[in-house]
Amino acid sequence: MNRIRKMVTASIAALTTVTLLAACGGTSGSTAQESKPSSITIWTYESADSAMGIAWKKAMTDFTAKTGIKVNYELKSFEQLNANASQVLNSSSAPDVMEYNKGNATAGVLASQGLLANLNKYVKQYGWNKIITGNLATTGKYSDKGVMGSGNWYGITSYGEDVFMYYNKSMFTKYGIAIPTTFDELETALAAFKAKGVTPLSEAAQEYPLGQLWWQLFLMKATESQINAYQMYTGDVNWNSAAMKFATNTINDWVAKGYISKNSTGMKAQDAGDSFTNGTNPMFFSGTWWFGTFESQLKNKFEWTTATFPGAERVPGSSGNIWVIPSNSKKQDAAAEFIDYTLQPDIQTLMGNSGGVPINANLDKITDAKNQELLKQYKTVLNGDMLGYYPDWPTSTMYDDMNSALQNLVNGTTDTSQFLSTLKTKYDKGVEAAGVK
Repeated sequence: MNRIRKMVTASIAALTTVTLLAACGGTSGSTAQESKPSSITIWTYESADSAMGIAWKKAMTDFTAKTGIKVNYELKSFEQLNANASQVLNSSSAPDVMEYNKGNATAGVLASQGLLANLNKYVKQYGWNKIITGNLATTGKYSDKGVMGSGNWYGITSYGEDVFMYYNKSMFTKYGIAIPTTFDELETALAAFKAKGVTPLSEAAQEYPLGQLWWQLFLMKATESQINAYQMYTGDVNWNSAAMKFATNTINDWVAKGYISKNSTGMKAQDAGDSFTNGTNPMFFSGTWWFGTFESQLKNKFEWTTATFPGAERVPGSSGNIWVIPSNSKKQDAAAEFIDYTLQPDIQTLMGNSGGVPINANLDKITDAKNQELLKQYKTVLNGDMLGYYPDWPTSTMYDDMNSALQNLVNGTTDTSQFLSTLKTKYDKGVEAAGVK
């Protein structure tokens, strides 16, 4: 979300275009390289006040000071990069380094079509595989079919992420409601706020928040084999499973009871985040990428805290988004050197002190108690093998398909059976078109 906040919106038609143009993309080493470039171009979609934005800006400054190579930095919107990545990477307008969403339907597709440089030699040169290990490495490596978890390195993450509950502690105190630690307690808290005339959950169905909540509810009941069938194509997805029905029925129930506003069909992720920061809703289920922004915005507004979803043994999450180097870049060596700067302990520690989730920081130098709490929480998730990825990863259109289906569910124009049937049809067509199963 990938994040996911970070999801692809390219159509299957666009993927066909990629296939036809793939020969133009080349592979690492097929494009004549500049030995001493005067500049490199970097595209990201992280806001300047986010933990990643703060850390990467320092990395750019240090990189230029040390190498003399100027960094041309361009901030792109999330949707802009995802919708147009394949076309851009097949053109002379491609950057030298690009932040991109991880997963089969995003980086996996581009890697399988020869649009991303093979990073194996840089992984060996810089020792990135000693920093990015276990679950964090899953989203950096892709097979020749673009399935994550094995094959060559095409992406390098510099942070981690997961999705959890943000709580407005001040509102919980005001209404005398306890912050929940179990799923039953969560539903009790939801009902208590609604009884006070407060819509408890800040949600958005136009973009990723509601889809990630649906996925979290699915993860509450899903087995590992069910998750792998959905994400890794290891078997048939049972769309009538108890886990699928539980997730969908719960969303339906929470909308009917007023825990989720029907107005969420017109809300985007930023709208949902704003509703939480404005004190309109006491709970917001979203990712680590909001943490640094909330930390800077909420200091003088109200007390807040975070926790994994009540009762969850698996949560949406993965490595953070990945740095990729387009195959068309003529400055791949310099691009890789910049990526290495973002993984240096001082940059990583700055990220941690700015509210991010670094993967190579000096944790003894993380000074803020709230940031320490966040890192401890993520460490628990990693150590418990709790990362359950994101719901939009299997196909290139799943993000839009899921948002559309959830909007219809919230509007009441479809029921649980119709919702799951729609997703099944979209999923099956997407997987078939991608040729990954």
